[in-house]
Amino acid sequence: MIDVLIVGAGQAGAQAAITLRQGGFGGTIAIVGEEADAPYERPPLSKDYLAGARDAARLALRPRDFWTARAIDLHLGTQVETVDAAAHTVTTAAGTTLGYGQLIWAAGGHPRALPVSGGTLPGVHAIRSRVDVDRLRADLVDADRVVVIGGGYVGLEAAAVLATAGKTVTVLEAQDRVLARVAGTAVARFYETEHRAHGVDVRTGVGIEALVAHDNRVAAVRTAAGDVPADLVIVGIGIVPAVAALAAAGAATANGIEVDAYCRTSLPDVFAVGDCANHANAFAGGANIRLESVQNAIDQAKTAASVILGAPVAYHACPWFWSNQYDLKLQTIGLSAGHDATVVRGDPASRAWSLVYLRDGKVIALDCINTARDFVAGRALVERGARISRDLLGRADVPLKTMLTED
Repeated sequence: MIDVLIVGAGQAGAQAAITLRQGGFGGTIAIVGEEADAPYERPPLSKDYLAGARDAARLALRPRDFWTARAIDLHLGTQVETVDAAAHTVTTAAGTTLGYGQLIWAAGGHPRALPVSGGTLPGVHAIRSRVDVDRLRADLVDADRVVVIGGGYVGLEAAAVLATAGKTVTVLEAQDRVLARVAGTAVARFYETEHRAHGVDVRTGVGIEALVAHDNRVAAVRTAAGDVPADLVIVGIGIVPAVAALAAAGAATANGIEVDAYCRTSLPDVFAVGDCANHANAFAGGANIRLESVQNAIDQAKTAASVILGAPVAYHACPWFWSNQYDLKLQTIGLSAGHDATVVRGDPASRAWSLVYLRDGKVIALDCINTARDFVAGRALVERGARISRDLLGRADVPLKTMLTED
């Protein structure tokens, strides 16, 4: 019997184990992970690691001996296939049964496959794991024309790296703009312009009909407007949350595993945290959402651990995100979905500016491009739901931190 069994060796699973030990938990802890690697950072995969600027050792969240020194057992290269909530056991793909006192499900998700003919051809890649990127880098050696399907963070980050490396890159996005799910039109158009200035062919409003093969390898992406030649294709259209085992065990699911404010699922002694957890988020107006971010993984892991440690603290963390593309650092605070107005701070042509999002007159989010001070000060505005006049918000010469007294 393992006192706390953590399924998932990513940021959320690692943070849960670390927080438990930091909090004085003396019981047994084990982390089960599908990958052969000890817990590591995923965000650099589509940036520094793809570019070869960071090696595998520098991805590690902690040195390997960190886990041993804290008696955190790692069961790597191991997939959990079933959960028996009544018996408090899980069974792995190898047929091993592990008993638990409390289970933290931090299994994340898997890349969403392109649902068209040819979607699994050789030369088609996703970016989710270190192994994914190792395969991609090896395949890039003989590839010149790269098509990226999906204009979200991962797709655009990969496009930036490959364009900088001299590849011929085309980005195909189904929506009418890139970053459609996470950013406003002004930010989307800014990034489209930046990528085009770096030689990337960005096409929006494009539906994918099929991937075309030649000699049993992807050779083109078929769209309604015609075929786009491709030596290699990267698919970045989101993830499918890993919920099957818990759903089969009876857990309530809806776009992920439903959890309460303490990350508890509907199953006894079972928590869910990170990318796969569907929770009510105060910064989304109380709506139930999934957040695929480092911030959410860390904070939900801490919440679940707090319950196990006997000092429960409800989840109430302000969301933040970041993306590095070329020499642009985008930092986002809050959630812009549902905004009814925006204010531009600074001149986008300067490549250092921010977009402030409002709903019912309240500041709900900021996208800060090469403007770290707006990101830092903007957190307080978002957390307070500050009401600042649009004219004042738009004055880039007035620091945001001075506006806290205007609310």
